[in-house]
Amino acid sequence: MNLLIEIGNTALKAAWSDGMTLGKTFRYQGEKVMDFILSLVQKEKPAVMVVSAVAPVTEEEQEILRAECGRLLILDSHHNEVKDRHFLPDYLSYDRVSSLIAARYLFGGRACTVVDFGTTLTVDVTDNQGIYKGGNISLGCRTRFKALNRYSRRLPLVNTPGDPEVYGHSLQGSIEAGVVSGILFEIAGYIEQNGEGVVIFTGGDANYFAKRMKKPIFVICNLVLMGLAIIADEYAK
Repeated sequence: MNLLIEIGNTALKAAWSDGMTLGKTFRYQGEKVMDFILSLVQKEKPAVMVVSAVAPVTEEEQEILRAECGRLLILDSHHNEVKDRHFLPDYLSYDRVSSLIAARYLFGGRACTVVDFGTTLTVDVTDNQGIYKGGNISLGCRTRFKALNRYSRRLPLVNTPGDPEVYGHSLQGSIEAGVVSGILFEIAGYIEQNGEGVVIFTGGDANYFAKRMKKPIFVICNLVLMGLAIIADEYAK
């Protein structure tokens, strides 16, 4: 079994995998990241441990992790070998890289638009040969709510609404409708621009926005972990 770990902006996600098959998944949101990772390998050491991190993993942390697995693969800003092997640019974060690798595997021969709804909203596009055409980054849904509250003097902090209107009829309703409708219009524009390819939503708010789209959407919440499973399997071989 391999152990897949994604350390993102706000949380850690992890899963065991056997080839492309994902096992039990875990989520941790706290400061004791290394302690949590070590707790996952108390009973069984993985053949390959893949750690994808938005911040560089220190040499000391790598030594600790290396002692707990057969082979360790670090995916951070200091390690670009996997990006090069899959013909993806160095500036992409490894969550985006992993999503694109998984999309190519699942939908080979079809153009893909991958939308990740997290702290940031990322949109990445490939053509029908799997060639990366580019991608964009903007604020995620909750980040937009926080930005409105932080950078204005009178706007309250609101949460993602259950069923927002297209246009608000109160201060809170205007914020809810403005943020949610803005994201829906934004994504609809990308989908229209990119034609008849496959559209894949992933990330924490994927289901929320998918059910509000007019076009059929593939929702794959564990797309990043699936990509990491492919990377781990390649590394093992």
